Formats: sequence, C-alpha cells, structure tokens
Amino acid sequence: IVMLEILNYLRVRYMDEKAQGIVEYALLLVFVVGIASAVLLTNGDLYNGIITAFGKVKKALTGEA
Repeated sequence: IVMLEILNYLRVRYMDEKAQGIVEYALLLVFVVGIASAVLLTNGDLYNGIITAFGKVKKALTGEA
C-alpha cells in the first residue's frame, strides 16, 4: 500500500503540464550541452568546420567574392 501511495504521489507531482514544461526545458538543455561538448571536444575539427560554414554563408549573404 505504501508503494502505491508513493507512485500515486509521483504521478500527481510530475505528470502535470508544469512538470512537462520543466522536462522539455531540461531535455533542450541536455541537447545544447551535448552539441557544445561535441564542438569543443573534437580537437577543433568540428569547430573549424562550423566557423568555415558560417563564413561561407556570411560571404554569400553580403555578396563578397
């Protein structure tokens, strides 16, 4: 019976809309941290590739040769 009360408490506490928003923000934060870690921990290869890609887009948008 105690286990059912605990499960019921957890369900009520964490399954409402507010908790859903918190979970979504937490997942987004984990995603951003994971991407940042991948960029910073790949010995600069991924970082340099991203910088180059943004540079090409900037040149294309500003009309530079």
